[in-house]
Amino acid sequence: MPSVDRDQHDVDIDLAQLFRAVWQRKGRILAATALVGVLAFVGANAISPSYKSDAKLLIESRQPNFSASGTASSAVEPMPDELNIASQVQLLQSVDLIKQVSRDLKLHERAEFDPDSSPSAITDFLVLFGLKSNPLELPPEERVINAFKEKLNVYQVDKSRVIGIEFTSKDPKLAAAVPNAMMDVYRSLQSGAKLDSNSDAVRWLETEIANLRGKVSEAEQKVAEYRSSAGLMSLGSDQSSFSGKQLSDISTELARVRGERANAEATAENLRTSIQAGKSTDTLDAIARSESIQRLKATESQIRGQISDLSTRLLEGHPQMKALRAQLSGIREQVQAESLRVAASLDNEAAVARERETQLLAQLNTLKADTARSGEDEVGLKALEREATAQRQLLETYLARYREASSRLDKNASPADARVISTAIEPQEPSFPKVLPITIVATLSTLILSAVAVMLAELFSGRALRPTGAVAPVFARREETDGAELVAAEAPKTRAQDETPASLLNVAPDAQLVEEMEQAVAAEHDAEATPLALAEEPDEFSLASVADYLVEQGARIAFAISPSGDDGSIGTVALARELADRGHRTVLVDMTGSACPSRLMANWRDLPGVIDLLTGEAAFADCIHSDHSSAADIVPQGNADIRQAMRGADRLSMIVDALADVYDIVLVECGPANAEGVARLSRNGHHEIILSAPEPQAEELAEIMIAFEDVGYRDLVLLSVKNPPARRSRDAA
Repeated sequence: MPSVDRDQHDVDIDLAQLFRAVWQRKGRILAATALVGVLAFVGANAISPSYKSDAKLLIESRQPNFSASGTASSAVEPMPDELNIASQVQLLQSVDLIKQVSRDLKLHERAEFDPDSSPSAITDFLVLFGLKSNPLELPPEERVINAFKEKLNVYQVDKSRVIGIEFTSKDPKLAAAVPNAMMDVYRSLQSGAKLDSNSDAVRWLETEIANLRGKVSEAEQKVAEYRSSAGLMSLGSDQSSFSGKQLSDISTELARVRGERANAEATAENLRTSIQAGKSTDTLDAIARSESIQRLKATESQIRGQISDLSTRLLEGHPQMKALRAQLSGIREQVQAESLRVAASLDNEAAVARERETQLLAQLNTLKADTARSGEDEVGLKALEREATAQRQLLETYLARYREASSRLDKNASPADARVISTAIEPQEPSFPKVLPITIVATLSTLILSAVAVMLAELFSGRALRPTGAVAPVFARREETDGAELVAAEAPKTRAQDETPASLLNVAPDAQLVEEMEQAVAAEHDAEATPLALAEEPDEFSLASVADYLVEQGARIAFAISPSGDDGSIGTVALARELADRGHRTVLVDMTGSACPSRLMANWRDLPGVIDLLTGEAAFADCIHSDHSSAADIVPQGNADIRQAMRGADRLSMIVDALADVYDIVLVECGPANAEGVARLSRNGHHEIILSAPEPQAEELAEIMIAFEDVGYRDLVLLSVKNPPARRSRDAA
């Protein structure tokens, strides 16, 4: 559909015209729709039905709940990822699996899976001339596999670990049997692969375990020999050797002896200081632990009690009181002497502890030297122990794996990592062809496409476009247009070169019409011979008569045809000037090949005109120019490529309609155009057709009138201008 320039007025799509065009062609559309519907129904019923069935597998890790020993399996395998699922899809389409299914179901015996075994005559012909390779050159098994793959569809269900298997066949039972057989073979292959893997693992582990046992025994023997030769006695997991244990014990004992010595010295010193200072020693721990002192303290307490009791009855000088006080003094001296003996005992304990400390230090130094020597030996021992530990751990790991692999050698202990969640069932209805949907779709598609084609034809021809404003739109160029060619592309310059189109030569002239035209021409000649008669009775084909006729009829658009070429175009120019002189706004559109009207009316040559407008290379306002000798306007031929303009010739009707909204009369000079070209340009509208012929020939005019009558124009206006009046330029006037 042509586009419009933004600076100019737009055009609207005439929806009513589109629907009218569809309605006018409803018979053809319905006939084509019915024909396609019948053909689709018959063709769908003629196609051999095919059936489709599907099955679904869930890919998941399937391990036994308990191993052979009865303990729960602790190994948890990861869930399959997207790549694993995609790999299983490819495995289900593998050639080995397809071969196994084909052999199990004996598909090679079915003609459906080996159609090339009986090639048709067309196939033989193509093979004979080398246009197609001979299908029988392939092995039968490969042909079956190729046919099998064409009918098979394996896919992964979106956002799941489910794999679907679809198979299409002409036999509904086979369509269900193939997916089920594929699942059985796939699971068998998976289970067999697991069994093979476990068997290989068991055989390999047996050899490795035997070797590791020898290595572990050898490593432990080396540890024992080295420990014995180095004299490294292990005393437990926390101590590495006997010397280390002794060193630790002596260090502990030394710390204890030092503590006891320091405690004894401090207690003895504190006791002497208290005695010398006359302080009470009752609170000292050493005094409190002495039984003799505690007995003396008890006796002292009793004497004090007696003195207290007697002091109430006896005086201080009483002999009994003196005796008691003498006893109290003796007991105090005994307590002090006993305290000194306790201090001496503490000094002895400190001396003993000091001597013990000296002995322990000597032993400690000796053990340190022995420990330093044994530490060097333990470095080698630890290296041997690490080697033995590593070999032992590896042996234990292999033993655990061996027990696990051995427990899975049974077929039932190694299921395939897939679970059937949906088996294929025999379909009851064919998957193809769906007769009713195919018929409905084909019928509706034909109906819609036919209507769309009619609408597009109306849009591309311009008949479904209408201007929105008073000024006609400027159309951009359209690359692909199947419209009619521009009329009068190359107009002949002389009468001898102006030949009637071949399409009109086969039209036989009407005898009565020829006779009437001869009488009219004869009357014209008589009028020219008698000037007085011409003055009294004007010629009905003259310039003034035609102008009067157009004004009386209220014609807005008139197409002028000039069979004689430029001679007739001169008369059309004179008619445009005559109408303009009468005060009617008139414009002439030059559609001739010789551009004669443009030369007569335009002020300059090479002005933009109608072909520039058709190609979209010029704006509409730039293509309208004034006549230098009258008030009329001219749309000249233009300067664009005539071939490109011919592609958009159908747009001329829109341009003319837009001009008619601005001007009173629009004259389109078409030169020596044929009736079909004028009908295409005018779209068979109710326009006036002017035949501009200075020297009309009756037979030629009759043929032209018959041709226009065939395309729908029964009334033509004859304009005969032999000597148009001379005119001066308006600028000169």
